[in-house]
Amino acid sequence: MGTKQNEKILIVTDEPLRTLGYSLWKAAKDFENEVLLTEILPRKSNGEEPPAEVAELMKKFDVVFCPTSKSLTHTDARRAASALGVRIATLPGVTEEIMVRCMNADYHAIARRTHALCAMLEKTSVVRVTSPAGTDITMPIKGRTAHASSGLFHEKGQSGNLPTGEAYLAPLEGQSNGVVVVDGSMAMVGMVKTPIRIVVKDGYATEINGGVEADQFKKLLEPHGKDAYTVAEFGIGTNDKAMITGKIIEDEKVMGTIHIAFGDNKSMGGSVRVASHLDGLVKSPTVWFDENMIMTDGKFTIEL
Repeated sequence: MGTKQNEKILIVTDEPLRTLGYSLWKAAKDFENEVLLTEILPRKSNGEEPPAEVAELMKKFDVVFCPTSKSLTHTDARRAASALGVRIATLPGVTEEIMVRCMNADYHAIARRTHALCAMLEKTSVVRVTSPAGTDITMPIKGRTAHASSGLFHEKGQSGNLPTGEAYLAPLEGQSNGVVVVDGSMAMVGMVKTPIRIVVKDGYATEINGGVEADQFKKLLEPHGKDAYTVAEFGIGTNDKAMITGKIIEDEKVMGTIHIAFGDNKSMGGSVRVASHLDGLVKSPTVWFDENMIMTDGKFTIEL
């Protein structure tokens, strides 16, 4: 986070991640920074807002960590604090094991890889993804800004997950078409035993089929209405230390995978605000940026 000694740090946690929140509090205290630890009730979904008082508090610090059981990444509270220059790391559902494994990666190498992919994405009009499990989807992205979650959040207003390592953006609303087969893991569901087959038409998930995991995914979407079915994100993992474990905070960062999320895309420059953002992991993808194949069966075909 590039924290300087005179900077104030806020840690927002909840009961399931209290131990990790306290560890971050202790680390900041050991560096002799002014640090405040506050605990909120667990949110019901990824993207549900924290209490208004905590949202205001986030604006008053230089650096904010959010180790919480549900993600605060795609919230207005996070966006408003970032807009004021606060540097924010969100750590939704992270475990000690994930922290030890993935935070010991070379984040300078991850940053180079991630920024290179972002530069390519911003010159691309359409992304296409296929996979052995049956994914075949096209996502128009022309004009969209790509975001580098590189793990180095040193400049005012920068934010992202920790651990991290992904290049991502919001596909153009209403224009993605095809089939996504989630065969890795699904946010808030975990490891997928029976692949989740999602038919996408004109930017929305219109059919969801599979086994128990597909039923769980549908139940998570239903309370939030049509916006929750929006194709919200296309992302590529760039962390070479990350492994597929069933925790999406790590899984979506695994190098050699891509993820497609449904729901809120406002954090990425889109127009959809809904209290739901669910990422689905696709294994062994082949990926085209326009006519340029940049990955085949989960292996990069370009120098990064």
